[in-house]
Amino acid sequence: MYRFTLPRDLYHGENALEALKTLEGKKAAIVVGGGSMKRFGFLDTIESYLKEAGMETILIEGVEPDPSVETVMRGAAVMQEFEPDVIVAVGGGSPIDAAKAMWAFYEYPETKFEDLITPFAFPTLRTKAKFVAIPSTSSGTATEVTAFAVITDYEKGIKYPLADFNITPDVAIVDPALAQTMPPKLTANTGMDALTHAIEAYVSTLHCDYTDPLALHAIKMIDENLVDSYNGDKEARNRMHNAQCLAGMAFSNALLGIVHSMAHKTGAAYSGGHIVHGAANAMYLPKVIAYNAKEPEAEKRYGEIAAFIGLEPTSKALIEHINEMNKQLNIAPSIKEYEGGIIDEAEFLEKLPTVAELAVGDACTGSNPRSITPEQMERLLKACFYNEDVDF
Repeated sequence: MYRFTLPRDLYHGENALEALKTLEGKKAAIVVGGGSMKRFGFLDTIESYLKEAGMETILIEGVEPDPSVETVMRGAAVMQEFEPDVIVAVGGGSPIDAAKAMWAFYEYPETKFEDLITPFAFPTLRTKAKFVAIPSTSSGTATEVTAFAVITDYEKGIKYPLADFNITPDVAIVDPALAQTMPPKLTANTGMDALTHAIEAYVSTLHCDYTDPLALHAIKMIDENLVDSYNGDKEARNRMHNAQCLAGMAFSNALLGIVHSMAHKTGAAYSGGHIVHGAANAMYLPKVIAYNAKEPEAEKRYGEIAAFIGLEPTSKALIEHINEMNKQLNIAPSIKEYEGGIIDEAEFLEKLPTVAELAVGDACTGSNPRSITPEQMERLLKACFYNEDVDF
């Protein structure tokens, strides 16, 4: 038996933000990241629409990229005092992910973060509040339609993917106007994140007739629009906002694979700096396709993806195409070259066994189309560091 879960309502297209006027409730907590939503006037618009719906509002600001456990607990404490019946998360994937975790601790203050790490172990939500997600710079994460959130424990240097259908938002508002504010580098990284979502969903062991068409159409839309969006085409940017959402619908139900396992466990592991999630996915995806393609069913499905976007129906053709996209998006081909070499080689090698073991244990590994051992993961990560061919 499979399950297919999406938000109850998804508003999309021009002026979709006006859907906020129709919400019911007395108090709304608005969770945001940096100042871009305020700077571009979207936050004022959101607050005015909520007030028009008769709600008192409070702001929980300053959610950082790769949100921390501490940020989540701080926001939950504000919610516990304010007692909202609607949580509105707006911005990139980080504030929406953080707000999902805040939601759990707001409704269940006695819960510990460790209790939520086990996949699909959340307590029943919606006892106090409903959840509205409004993506802006997250034309990639699709967290507005997914059952996932990624929270970082900086003391341990580990990103934890939290997973439970409970945290799928009640309402998603996908308004293309918010995506127009993204800078090119963020457009590239989030776009490749979306492509990875769709490809991993299509080859996942849990893919089904409901997720396959969403994944394929998302891949085609991303292939046709991402580079143009990166180069400033506004219509392409609008289409990417829809494409990333479709990819999210696919992977939230089909789950992901080891590209994401590796990205989660390398993102905050090194002292030289973070490997941004979308860039990590872009670097690792070609190597993982080569690894997974040794499994005949995976090779077949990669070939189907390639054929769907007009390539020779092989994993090799798909890998070459993705490598070329990365070049056009100015994404580094390897961890060693990432951001001019901020990840120290000696530190990478020293931490390799631990990172590999953590990646194998990541929640996304279970639905990967080919099994992997810690030893194989070490070899795969080394191939990603040095940009070596994967032939094992």
